[in-house]
Amino acid sequence: MRSPSRPEPSSPSTPPGRRPATPPSSPRPPALVSVDACPAATGGPCTIPRRTVLLDGRRAALALDGRTPRGPLGLALLSPGRLADVTVTDHQGRRVAGAVSADGDRWTSTVPLRADGRYTARLVVERTDAGRFRRERARLDLRTAASPTGERLTAELGPVREGAPGEDTYGVGQPITAELSHPVPADDPEARRTVERALEVRSTPRVDGAWHWVGPTTLHYRPRTYWPARATIRVHSALDRVRVADGLYGGPSEPLTLTTGDHVEAVTDVAAHTMTVYRDGQVIRTIPVTTGKAGYRTREGVKVVLGKEATVRMRGDSIGITRGNKDFFDLKVRWATRVTWSGEYLHAAPWSLDAQGSEDVSHGCTGMSTEDAAWFFHTVREGDLVRVVNGLGEPMSPFDNGYGDWNLSWAEWRRGSALGPAAPAGPHASGALRPAL
Repeated sequence: MRSPSRPEPSSPSTPPGRRPATPPSSPRPPALVSVDACPAATGGPCTIPRRTVLLDGRRAALALDGRTPRGPLGLALLSPGRLADVTVTDHQGRRVAGAVSADGDRWTSTVPLRADGRYTARLVVERTDAGRFRRERARLDLRTAASPTGERLTAELGPVREGAPGEDTYGVGQPITAELSHPVPADDPEARRTVERALEVRSTPRVDGAWHWVGPTTLHYRPRTYWPARATIRVHSALDRVRVADGLYGGPSEPLTLTTGDHVEAVTDVAAHTMTVYRDGQVIRTIPVTTGKAGYRTREGVKVVLGKEATVRMRGDSIGITRGNKDFFDLKVRWATRVTWSGEYLHAAPWSLDAQGSEDVSHGCTGMSTEDAAWFFHTVREGDLVRVVNGLGEPMSPFDNGYGDWNLSWAEWRRGSALGPAAPAGPHASGALRPAL
């Protein structure tokens, strides 16, 4: 006989017939987020110490004391997981534009924070805990330090017509300009980046455009190609209370809104002695013209209409021809459309009717009949395009004699941006570039 089997002895802590209890799992630690002002794209050192915040589901607060952040705000997730969504608003509920990186571990604003500002960041963090997907929400309140008293950098945005309220329609070649009240030198690239990020351009329809530093106090903005016809363009400075450089903060600036009209372009073919005028790609008039003779050749390239004068006095000494020289002239000219600050016009030249359409006899201007000049004068507006081809003149310079901006390739134009030629189009490409803070 077999003896009856005996039950296995139970653990002293476990009653007979009951399975051992599974030890409770330890709670997953909260997510960690660092707050700084150093997006990886700048490659420069942080302008404030990095701070780490524990996101445990409760409301967290952080004072960015000391130096106000000079660059954009960065929120970086330090613990495993990804930032599924980040929304940052100021104390008035206006959203601060920004984007999450492709790997989901960092959110960076497209504009710097203002001094003496209050901001709220709402974050959604996705994490996996013991094989289970979890989505956690957190709120972080930020406060930036007050700016010191002193000078403020402001931007005068253009174009602006003096004494012509409501006249805000320009041609598709009109660049946007920003004249700064204080110089921002090229050897302070971070300050220039701060200024560019804060100068907002929105257009409808949307365009791909960029700022170009013409000098320490001047920037121009243009699209990759010309503005769309009948577009609305809004320009705004978000520099107010933004730290630009040591001891220099931005101040308030007047916004700008303008529209474009039809796409009007006049193409002067020097070799053919004709000027063909197009509206929205269709020929509306071909005009026999005369351009600059030897020694006074009309500049080649793309120019932009700067203004119009029904009557203008033209003198040879304005272009270096002294009185007594056989080429000296002193004339009252009708229907003059200006394309350079040095005095190049398209105008009525009744004295050269025999040469118009056949030879070049002017001192650099484009001459035509009085009837054609009056028609052209009343057809074009500031910002319309005048292109000179097939001639022997010097190329139109980009910036020192009018708006020659379009004579730079897009690659050359982007090299004038402090954000870098290889920088992603980002807000500049969106049309609705950056919401105002």
